[in-house]
Amino acid sequence: MDTYDGKSVFDGIAIGKVSVRKKAGQHVKREKIEDINAEIARYKRAKRRAIEQISSLYEKTFRELGEANAAIFKAHQMVLEDNGYNDSVEDLICAQEINAEYAVASTADNFSRMFAAMDDDYIRERAADIRDVSERVLKILRGVAGEGAAAGEPSVIVADDLAPSEIMQFDKDMVLSFVTVRGSLSSHAAILAGTRGIPALVGTPLPLDDTVDGKLGIVDGTEGKIYVDPDKETLARMQKRQREEMERKELLQTLKGRESVTADGKKVMLYANIANIKDLAAVLQNGADGIGLFRSEFIYLEKEDYPTEEEQFQVYKKVAEAMAGRRAVIRTLDIGSDKQCPYFQMEHEENPALGCRAIRICLARPGVFKTQLRALFRASAYGKIAIMYPMITSVKEVRRIQEIADLVKAELAEQGIEFGEPEQGIMIETPAAAIISDELAKEVDFFSIGTNDLTQYTLAIDRQSMKLDEFYDPHHPAVLRLISMVVENAHKAGIWAGICGELGADQALTREFLAMGVDGLSVSPGNILPIRKIVLETNVEEYKAGRHNP
Repeated sequence: MDTYDGKSVFDGIAIGKVSVRKKAGQHVKREKIEDINAEIARYKRAKRRAIEQISSLYEKTFRELGEANAAIFKAHQMVLEDNGYNDSVEDLICAQEINAEYAVASTADNFSRMFAAMDDDYIRERAADIRDVSERVLKILRGVAGEGAAAGEPSVIVADDLAPSEIMQFDKDMVLSFVTVRGSLSSHAAILAGTRGIPALVGTPLPLDDTVDGKLGIVDGTEGKIYVDPDKETLARMQKRQREEMERKELLQTLKGRESVTADGKKVMLYANIANIKDLAAVLQNGADGIGLFRSEFIYLEKEDYPTEEEQFQVYKKVAEAMAGRRAVIRTLDIGSDKQCPYFQMEHEENPALGCRAIRICLARPGVFKTQLRALFRASAYGKIAIMYPMITSVKEVRRIQEIADLVKAELAEQGIEFGEPEQGIMIETPAAAIISDELAKEVDFFSIGTNDLTQYTLAIDRQSMKLDEFYDPHHPAVLRLISMVVENAHKAGIWAGICGELGADQALTREFLAMGVDGLSVSPGNILPIRKIVLETNVEEYKAGRHNP
């Protein structure tokens, strides 16, 4: 038996035959051409065909995994529409009178090398996207058919690395697990593998040869290990864990429809975080009490121009109607930082996480903001919509928001357009907002604590930088104290406070949040039932007593 350690993308146990996937490799030969215009036309035809293929992958991903994950292929399409990329290919063809294949390969090498040299881990991972897109164009130029998943029995797929397009081309019923030698947790491929909900590892130093291929493999996504050709004892132990995991999942299904009430009678709202209306089915299937975070920015990110009021209204209305009286908290536009929207034509910023983003953009561009608010207020007539404003740092901002909201309602009333009176709340995701939460609580109907940014700003650590993983501690006492302070100040003012960041799904903290008095947790749909189980089994007063008297 051989054991290899990797970084876990998604937990769980997978047992099956290992299938090593080796890329054929595309050795590109430099060739002299006679007709430059014909060669450029050949490249453009291949590029159009590649865009068509990527568009099909986008639609497939959109249907299966939702809009947020499909956005990966929007990024791929943008590579092929980028002037810098295309100018490089065409300039090489013209200046050196070379074949399109060699020009594409050279451009891919240059661009991916440039991205790979960046300090930022997230940007560095985009080098893989450049290579993926360029390999697609090369295959089309050479007339090579795309590779699908190999037929046969369900397998543990092992590879040096996997591109997002490869992940989506696999038949999901034929894949038990993904394990790659290279790659990072922030790579697009890792994100897609995790979203598919199967055990997956990256950064796993195992050989890609006959010592692995065809052997029985066990992937332990929880511990971050893969066992190749396991001994009888290990196989029996892991099979037992796999059965226990299946039984646990089946047991969780019995919790659907149950109220999220602690053993000593405290009602907790368990909401779902979603990015688009395609995710509504998952909200209902997992028995969520409502939606705690609808990321409206994806309506903007999938567009090539500003979405109209009517387009937004139709989306928000569907959300309201689907929830059938349950609360749906919709966050207003939150772009900037790591989410860029080209048609907004934002100026380059040295530190976008601290720059013009979220509510700052909305207040700086009131026309865009009013369009969204009109759509939200109109949709609130069809269900229990709540509006949430991100990245708040001051009472002044909240009052300015309310002025604009009042103006929107007055305009709708004057025009005879029906609208509702939704709850209006704010995200607490800056230390400034947490510290003055006693004052902010007097201005709004609820708080939702965005722990991702709150942790980042409190610890002064870029949460996307893997170099700082050892310093990034979401359980840091300062973060937990700020959360507790916010909840306490909310309750003093008679409003509710929930958590919608990643910490909400951290089961090690669920009881601690209940003890703090957190009114609701909003997590990905798949985390609803495991969190509900903890809620139902917890006696909050007993836990608090034990915490103070160990």
